[in-house]
Amino acid sequence: MSNAAAVFGALLSVIVILGPARAEEAMTGTFTATQTCPAFQSIRKATNPGDINVQTDTAYDVLAKNKPDATHYRIVVEGAKPAERWVSASCGRVEAGDRTARPRSTSRPEAGDGSGVRATHVLAVSWEPAFCAKHASKTECQELKSTSYAGTHLSLHGLWPQPRGTQYCNVPNDVKELDRNHDWEDLPEPELSAETLKRLAAIMPGVQSKLQRHEWIVHGTCYGSSADSYFSRAAGLAEAIDASKVAQLFAENAGRNLSADAIRAAFDDAFGAGAGARVTVSCSGRGDNRRITELVINLAGDITGSAPLGDLARAADSIDRGCPGGLVLRAPD
Repeated sequence: MSNAAAVFGALLSVIVILGPARAEEAMTGTFTATQTCPAFQSIRKATNPGDINVQTDTAYDVLAKNKPDATHYRIVVEGAKPAERWVSASCGRVEAGDRTARPRSTSRPEAGDGSGVRATHVLAVSWEPAFCAKHASKTECQELKSTSYAGTHLSLHGLWPQPRGTQYCNVPNDVKELDRNHDWEDLPEPELSAETLKRLAAIMPGVQSKLQRHEWIVHGTCYGSSADSYFSRAAGLAEAIDASKVAQLFAENAGRNLSADAIRAAFDDAFGAGAGARVTVSCSGRGDNRRITELVINLAGDITGSAPLGDLARAADSIDRGCPGGLVLRAPD
């Protein structure tokens, strides 16, 4: 046998042993978890360094899918080591092409709009009619009307220390497990004054489903202050949005489409030039079925003090706008 034939035979043997090349396809988009699931480093070996799980209602950047008819997606779980993980397609929904999740800050601060440092916190405010369209059985959703406060204003979802993955600070494992299993009724109640609880109940309808317990355990424990201070600050920031032209814009456009550019312009008008560049718009659905679900605002600076929202936003990095816009779903009459 010639030397060339011998080399060819050896190469063929290697190909047979190794099998076909990896078939994963690169993509961009967002994976939003609908249940708690493991995030694997390797699908085949089911390895999971750090015992990392994706968290319900949390969105992650998508990097690839394992094959055209995907059973798994490769996502970025910030704070995990390694950060790139595989998650089962059955554990959530994917929106290809739109990065509508809690975004990572860009490195492109707006000139003249503050120092542009990496965000130390993000504030998330939700449009309750869109949330309730998928969670109709929730107590707060059964009471939602087009004339109610939650039907005409943005609702507090949370104030989240950054970078993403800064969670469960000094929380015992058994309490973490309760939270990850959505046993929020069994989570400890944060110590709040009557005044703070009253404010929170108005701005965060999810209090009726014990959302405040979940938010404190996951995020508030990393805030560096008491539960009362944490929720008082979060409520105050959300109240500032609801007292501005931003909430007015949503109320006036209920039942109609609204662009991300218009939302960002409203933030500029309400909180100073450049504030809108720190806002990303999250949506669900695609095309004509795209609905605005949430706004996420980058913040930096005197978070635990009394600095106003505009100053906090303009001090942080600018971020991508997220989805280009969508329907502002109207609550039932």
